[in-house]
Amino acid sequence: MAKAKKVKRGRRRKERKNVEHGCAHIRSTFNNSMVTLTDSMGNALSWSSAGALGFKGSRKSTPYAAQMAAETAAQAAMEHGLQSVDVYVKGPGAGREAAIRSLQAAGLEITMIKDVTPIPHNGCRPPKRRRV
Repeated sequence: MAKAKKVKRGRRRKERKNVEHGCAHIRSTFNNSMVTLTDSMGNALSWSSAGALGFKGSRKSTPYAAQMAAETAAQAAMEHGLQSVDVYVKGPGAGREAAIRSLQAAGLEITMIKDVTPIPHNGCRPPKRRRV
C-alpha cells in the first residue's frame, strides 16, 4: 500500500498591492474599536482593533485604544501604497473621532467622512438603562 504524499501548505506570502485611494471603515462599539482599511472595491488591505493590540477589558473602549488601532492599520496599509481614504464611521463608541484624527496624523489624506451607523425604524427593543 503506497503512502499518500503530504502536501506542505504554508501561508501565502503577502503581495504588495499598489492602491492609492481606498476606504477606512471604523467600527466603534461600547466595548471595542475596529479599523479596516480597504481598496475602493472593498477588499481588505489591513485591519486592527483595540483587542488585537493587547488592550483588555474596559481599556479597549477608550479613545487611546482606538487611536492606536487606527495608527497600526494605517501603517500596514501605507505599505501597499495607500495615500488617501474615504472614512466610514459606524457605531456609538468613544473612539470615533480619535481614530479619524489618528489616520490623518499617520499621513493619510482624508477625502470624505460619512456616518453609516445603522438606525432602526422601531426594530428590536434596546437594552434597559443602567442604574449605577
